[in-house]
Amino acid sequence: MTSRPPEATDQRIAGSEVRWAVSLRWRVTSTATTSVSDWQDAFAELHGAMRITVPDRDAPWSSRLEVRRTRAYGLALCGGGRQFVSRQSRHIRADPRGRFELLVPLTGSAGMEQDRAAAQLGPDAMVLCDLDRPLTFTHRDDFQSIALIVPEEAIAGRSRALTNGTRRIEAGTGLGRVVRQLITSIHQEHDLLSGAAFDLACDRLLDLVCLAAEGGSDSAPADRRTLVETEIRQYVRQHAAEPGLDVTAVARALGWSPRYLQQVLRDAGTTPRDLIRRERLLLARSRLASASWSRTSIAGIARACGFGSHASFTTAFRAEFGVAPRDARS
Repeated sequence: MTSRPPEATDQRIAGSEVRWAVSLRWRVTSTATTSVSDWQDAFAELHGAMRITVPDRDAPWSSRLEVRRTRAYGLALCGGGRQFVSRQSRHIRADPRGRFELLVPLTGSAGMEQDRAAAQLGPDAMVLCDLDRPLTFTHRDDFQSIALIVPEEAIAGRSRALTNGTRRIEAGTGLGRVVRQLITSIHQEHDLLSGAAFDLACDRLLDLVCLAAEGGSDSAPADRRTLVETEIRQYVRQHAAEPGLDVTAVARALGWSPRYLQQVLRDAGTTPRDLIRRERLLLARSRLASASWSRTSIAGIARACGFGSHASFTTAFRAEFGVAPRDARS
């Protein structure tokens, strides 16, 4: 990490009534500032209260911040002058976020430290970090990045291990490179994506991010339970629409006992019932956004996705995504 520049200012912006205020529609913010204070306000509004230090507040300043977000996910293209960022316990207590960030450098280099683990970042590396753990971050003038901001529960639902600290992900080869290319493509094609399509793309991207962060691109053999968990998730996703899908059906199809499957998923931070419900809800959301299902009623989509009643589907959908199915369709 580089040494701290001499001047600093604290940012304590909450703004919870604005952040993530929309559901499956885009909220787009584009900022180009020549004022250090304006930049710090915009940066802290996105990432949370923090201490931002710059070498010279009176020197010429240029920056770029483009934020696109729905209720679930945020995507930010960020570039600015040299700065040192520190988000400490007092900032987190004042402005908790419940969010993780995947930081993907495009140009230049940066340094990040969290939980006493330091990571040097450039176009060949990215990092997944918890915005509600103390961290420091510094970069030079030539640094530009894309950040994917995701709910903590979206990480925990895929991998409990990833909620325990920062993960550096190699981006030059293998699965990490696929993740980097995909997130760049989502940013480049944002004008052609609806909010619902953006959320669906981020759901699938996050599957790959978690796999890469857990070492899925390494040549070392995976733990057997990790392989079984992957098999379970794939099978449930492929058969989510089947009304009779339950832990017994999954166990019979994969050749494991129901008790063992329950143990594997418990270690992963979920249950068979919760996993099946979430995959059915994701399937329903994609169908609500699909033109080929536009003539099917919401009750019909609920039945086709394995839900026993329209009422239970609506309740579960609202609890998962924060909006009613009819709002997602509109």
